[in-house]
Amino acid sequence: MVSESIYLVFGLAAAMYIAWNLGANDAANPTNMAVGSGVLTIRRAVLLFSLFAAVGALVQGYMVIKTIGKGVVRDIPPLGALISSVVAGLWVTFCTYKGIPVSTTHSTVGAVLGIGLASLYRGFKASINWGVVYKVVLSWITSPLAAMTLSIILYYSIYRITMHYARRGADVEKWLRILFIPALAFSAYAYGSNDVGNATGVYLTIASRVTGMPDRTTMFFLALLGSIGITIGALTWGYRVIATVGFRITRLDYVSGISAELANALCVWLFTTVPMKLFGYGMPISTTHASVSSVIGVGIAKHRRLSDVNWKTVAIIILSWVITVPVTAGITFVICTLTGA
Repeated sequence: MVSESIYLVFGLAAAMYIAWNLGANDAANPTNMAVGSGVLTIRRAVLLFSLFAAVGALVQGYMVIKTIGKGVVRDIPPLGALISSVVAGLWVTFCTYKGIPVSTTHSTVGAVLGIGLASLYRGFKASINWGVVYKVVLSWITSPLAAMTLSIILYYSIYRITMHYARRGADVEKWLRILFIPALAFSAYAYGSNDVGNATGVYLTIASRVTGMPDRTTMFFLALLGSIGITIGALTWGYRVIATVGFRITRLDYVSGISAELANALCVWLFTTVPMKLFGYGMPISTTHASVSSVIGVGIAKHRRLSDVNWKTVAIIILSWVITVPVTAGITFVICTLTGA
């Protein structure tokens, strides 16, 4: 019989792999606007992202770690946690290699659902917390719409403000370039607070049990581990998806880029924070959804023509979103059922 300590060691290694995938695939979410509009180089944007994503993970990461660890499935078994990490990680690696901004959140939640479905198959009817699942799925639908709406509103607002000051002779481009830095930092912070749970959340139960630490302390150390992995992923493979979202959906200028950046940041931060206050669980939304939807929104607002958005790229991205949950849930379910996890 393999001890829980051994499962935890291998599990945390798998969590680092997931975190690496997060940094590699999702570094694009807070940085693509600054890079796509020409304000920052990819390297500088990734360095800024890594710093503030770590801060967000350590300060607010526990909100979504709790949801992944004990919200979707009430008690994740050690072997099931390990299997779900490997399945989700391999799927994200494949999509990252193809340059597709897949949702790591969907990958992780789908894999966790696979654990719960395997438990249901074996007769454990109370394993899945369907109330939390419904809220999570609803947030996946509302968050892209919210991000797109916010980006359109912000675009028109910022455009009017910049035009007003430009007519008065102000160097608005200079101030927009400066504004990109705190906007990207806020976006990275929001990202870290929401997405670190995807890497480490499934190990909350087993880590608390093995170490004897209270859940809140365990969540802090899990967030620290995840933030290290995210940083490594961003610095190694992050450029791949940044190029896809930053340049291939629509052309970004300073106004559209800053509008999309702020919309993405606000959307992710609000879905992390507000549900935690209301329901006790932060919503693990897809930061990829929020980011891409923000870029689409400003593309529509700027050009006022749907034809100015590269819908072929958008269609490939949406297809990857749609198939991710059934793919990771199905594979995890089969493996957990065969192994008895």
